[in-house]
Order: sequence, then structure tokens, then C-alpha cells
Amino acid sequence: MEKNVGGYDRIARAVLGPVLIIVGAAGLAGFLTIAAGTLGLVVAVAALLVGAVLATTAVTQKCPLNELLGFNTYEGAATTETESAGKPRAQ
Repeated sequence: MEKNVGGYDRIARAVLGPVLIIVGAAGLAGFLTIAAGTLGLVVAVAALLVGAVLATTAVTQKCPLNELLGFNTYEGAATTETESAGKPRAQ
């Protein structure tokens, strides 16, 4: 899988991911009341999982959902066919 997360997308994931991890962990530990009863537990676990996914995709710069939907915000040094046509192949 090629990198497809970059720019503001990566920054948002890098900020939001850890925040959601902290909120989810605080909710599970009882330091933060998100909602009462089972709903609070479900919301805390969901926040923890979503935060972990966002943080992971920010670090790896690879997001399966972006690939599935055809989004690519990564602006790395991707060689195009015309750029590589003039270069000899290494053997």
C-alpha cells in the first residue's frame, strides 16, 4: 500500500488521535463521565479505538479507507511514467 495521508489530513489525525485516546482511556478509568451506564462504556471504547486508528494512520501515512474511497492527500516524491522514461534501469 502506498502512502496516501499527508498535509493537513495528517496533522488533523496526529492531533485528534491522541486526544481521543486520552478521552477514551479517561472514560474507561472513571476519570471522565461521557454518558451513564453501558452507553458511556461503548462511547469510551469507540473513542479509544477511533483515536488509535487515527494516530496509527498519521504515523504510517497509510489509510485503507482513503485508498478505498480514492483519496490521496500525500504529496511525496512520486515518480511519473515520463520522469522515469529517460532514466536507465539498474540491473
